[in-house]
Amino acid sequence: MKSVFSKRFRSALGLVMLSVVLSGCAAIMSSAATNLSKNLSSAILNQDDPELVRAGAPSYLLLLDSFVAGSPDDPAILAAGATLYATYGAVFADDELRASRLTTRARRYASTAMCEVYAPACDWADATYDEFVASLDGLRPRNAEYLYTYGFASLAFLVAHSSDMNSLAELPKIEALFNHYLDISGDELNVSAYTFMGQLLTLMPPALGGKPEIAREFFEKAVVATDGKDLSAKVEYARGYARLLYERELHDRLLNEVMAADPYQDGYTLSNIMAQEDAAELLAAADEYF
Repeated sequence: MKSVFSKRFRSALGLVMLSVVLSGCAAIMSSAATNLSKNLSSAILNQDDPELVRAGAPSYLLLLDSFVAGSPDDPAILAAGATLYATYGAVFADDELRASRLTTRARRYASTAMCEVYAPACDWADATYDEFVASLDGLRPRNAEYLYTYGFASLAFLVAHSSDMNSLAELPKIEALFNHYLDISGDELNVSAYTFMGQLLTLMPPALGGKPEIAREFFEKAVVATDGKDLSAKVEYARGYARLLYERELHDRLLNEVMAADPYQDGYTLSNIMAQEDAAELLAAADEYF
């Protein structure tokens, strides 16, 4: 289960949130550092060598830890730390134990940030599904960014701990969380939430509670919202929906579109390179799967 579950989220988790991390760092630095942060964010998102990012990102993990140590109750700093730890743990940590440690820290940071901005979130760890969903009603647009970060960090944590059935049992809470995020985010919507919803709704076949047709709507929204520039949305559409329903024609069309696309799109280059790697693997295994 772990390897399948992990691959389902690899390209979508990607590095699309690094801009948020670096913006969080910039918020507590000088204006000169703010400009450096924005430029660095752009450079990473447009990097075409994932291994270079893998080697360089740990420096920022340590930097953010130092910020958290200095301001342990600052939700912006905690959210920035949660995002980078979640991204690195889910995408680049190949060792299972290391991924567990990194994403555990990510979730701890995200939980503390949510608790700081929304008191009912302090009880989420022990809440039942109904209690959790009821508590979401009090969240407002000003909380949307922190709610997204909590959901993102939680997904990364569940990916790293997917061999534990308790992780799968928590997925309905995350689905409810992203549904509420979509309701309150307004113009600040992070379109990755569409892809996450599509993935969550296709983890199980229809007979076991999966909702593939609703998932298809979310995948298509993700493609449209980025004008097709985010190739990971099409990869997850093929992997989640087309494979689940054995739609070979749709599967191959989506993946061949990914392979034929120019991955060099501003803000998406790195995740697109990774998406094309995934697409090539899925196409190579298609005859055996279908």
